[in-house]
Amino acid sequence: MKSETYDLDETDRRILRALQRNGRMQNVELAQEVGLSPSPCLRRVKMLEEAGVITRYVAVVDPAKIGRKQVLFCRIWLTSQDEDTIEHFVREVVRFPEVVECYLMLGDCDIMVRVVAADIEDYRRFQSEHLSRIKGVQNVKTDVPSQMVKRSFAMPV
Repeated sequence: MKSETYDLDETDRRILRALQRNGRMQNVELAQEVGLSPSPCLRRVKMLEEAGVITRYVAVVDPAKIGRKQVLFCRIWLTSQDEDTIEHFVREVVRFPEVVECYLMLGDCDIMVRVVAADIEDYRRFQSEHLSRIKGVQNVKTDVPSQMVKRSFAMPV
């Protein structure tokens, strides 16, 4: 699925940088920060939303504070790369809240997922009871990060 690129000017970029730092920023504060009056600022934000540049606003939750301190990366190989096998896997994996990211890959493995769990035992249970049981999953290799160096949700604009 290809999406069209939106032509951003420098004011749009300032708006996006500010909202990525603080999505709850009031329009008056945003307008002041980017050098616009409130009405034109609000119009620009609405245009960015309508164009799909801004897709939604979310609260970023600290996983450790809700008992999901273990992050794991799983490389998954499927029995086949045909459309039915891939579509079945995707339909199943999106149902699991433990899977916070899922990518179809080009290269060594077929799928890469990022999973959050309470601990290694919680992940082992999730993998054996759910992830490995999805029809079409041939193999799962799990990588455990030793330290988070950077975590960002902001896109460079």
